[in-house]
Amino acid sequence: MITAVILVSGRGSNLKALLEADLPIRVGAVIGNNPQAEGLALARQRNIATEVVDHRDHPYREDFDGALAAAIDARQPDLVLLAGFMRVLTPGFVTRYRGRLLNIHPSLLPAFPGLRTHRQALQAGVKIHGCTVHFVTPQVDQGPIVVQAAVPVLPDDTEETLAARVLEQEHRIYPLAVRWFAEGRLTLQENHALLKDGYAPLDALVNPSGS
Repeated sequence: MITAVILVSGRGSNLKALLEADLPIRVGAVIGNNPQAEGLALARQRNIATEVVDHRDHPYREDFDGALAAAIDARQPDLVLLAGFMRVLTPGFVTRYRGRLLNIHPSLLPAFPGLRTHRQALQAGVKIHGCTVHFVTPQVDQGPIVVQAAVPVLPDDTEETLAARVLEQEHRIYPLAVRWFAEGRLTLQENHALLKDGYAPLDALVNPSGS
C-alpha cells in the first residue's frame, strides 16, 4: 500500500471523495496553507494527521515551497495530491515530485486553465465542459492528462449550477486516477501519462447528451 499526502486550501470536497473511495492508499497527512481550511477539520475528524504551512508566514514563494516540501517529505509519500490547493507552485517544487504529483482541474484542459473556469466556459459559449486529472508540471494546468469527464452546458446554467455538475465528476475521476497510480498502472513517461492496461474504461467518461 502506498502512502499519499494530500494538500488542501478550502472546503475539502475532493479530499472527502478520496477518503470515501476505499482506495489502496494510506494518507500520511493532510497539509493545508490555510489554518481555517475545512479540509483540515475533515481530516482531524477522521484521525488523519494534519499540518499547516501558512503561506502568509513566508513572504517569498520559494520559501513557502521549501517549508511545504519539508512537511511533505517528513511523511515520505509515494504520491502527492492537490485537492483544491490554491497556490501556484514553483518549478523547483514541481520537479521535486515529478511523476508523483497529481491535480484535479475544473475544466477540460487545455481549455480554460487558471481560475474561474466555469465563468470562462459560459462566456465562451461552449456546449461541453468538465474536469481533468493531470500530472503537475512547471507550466500551470498544462501537465499530461490522465483522465477527463465531460458534462453538458445547459442553456439556463449559471456558474453555480455548472460548477455543481462538474464537481460530481471531479469526485468520480480523481479517486479513479489515484487508484490507477496506487495499483502501479499509471506512470509518467517523458511527457505522457500512460495507463498500462490501455485507455480509461468507458464508465470513466460522461456522455454529455445523457447527463
